[in-house]
Amino acid sequence: MSQQNLLIEMFFDHDSSTFSYVVADKATGQAAIIDPVLNYDAAAGAVSTIDADKMLAFLKANNLKLQWVLETHAHADHLSAAHYLKQQTGASIAIGEGIRKVQQTFKVVFNLSDQELLAKGDYFDKLFADNEEFQIGGIKAKVINTPGHTNDSVSYLIAGNLFVGDSLFMPDAGTARCDFPGGDAHILYRSIQRIYQLPEETLIYMCHDYQPNGRELLYKTTVAEQKQHNIHVKADTVEADFVARREARDRTLAVPRLIYPSVQVNIRGGQLPQAEANGSRYIKIPLKGAL
Repeated sequence: MSQQNLLIEMFFDHDSSTFSYVVADKATGQAAIIDPVLNYDAAAGAVSTIDADKMLAFLKANNLKLQWVLETHAHADHLSAAHYLKQQTGASIAIGEGIRKVQQTFKVVFNLSDQELLAKGDYFDKLFADNEEFQIGGIKAKVINTPGHTNDSVSYLIAGNLFVGDSLFMPDAGTARCDFPGGDAHILYRSIQRIYQLPEETLIYMCHDYQPNGRELLYKTTVAEQKQHNIHVKADTVEADFVARREARDRTLAVPRLIYPSVQVNIRGGQLPQAEANGSRYIKIPLKGAL
């Protein structure tokens, strides 16, 4: 496919430091949205669709039809707008098939009934296998399993552009944490080696940027730049050194402030919990410790 038909538009949610993307084939007008954010005010217990509506407005302004909502994993730092976008457009929600393991883990954490979650990939329209190919209009795309941060992490290779979710950050920020349930630094190292085997000019698009040392916001880099400059895993970094560095770093990190509402919604493809008898919806937060 000619690169001139490829459109990539970045959107940024400041509250969660999350990048979302519209990727489209201008020749056919078909589009995908990657990692959309549902705005959430934790103090007020309120959700809104400000960011998702900006992407919908962009689609409309450019005469694009949403074909896919692509999740790189079940995020722990923001709620997904996937379900809302599906409601508005009829698009299919897709994620890696590892979501089953994530659902199984958090079904227990949140004590969810079978009526709430079967943990068999329910709530998603498509579960991608490793190396599976698909189309966005006339654009060829491929799924690369990149677990380690989570069991279900995948990267989407779309016409020479790689959307990596949380597996890699900008080189000066390193890599994703591996201390969530199902996370494993050894596995993440091996996933990154798969990325490093891609052509060095491959563009890598971030899911987050936390602007270390107050630098300007950045959202894309290349395989070559990662291999040369990533502070956690360069081209010549051995697995044992990466694991030691990553695990030491993880021991210093606080629990993400939105992990419970985010995961609870995101393992259900962005659907909020069902309303209870009083008409209200509730987020569960497991309590630790005893009085």
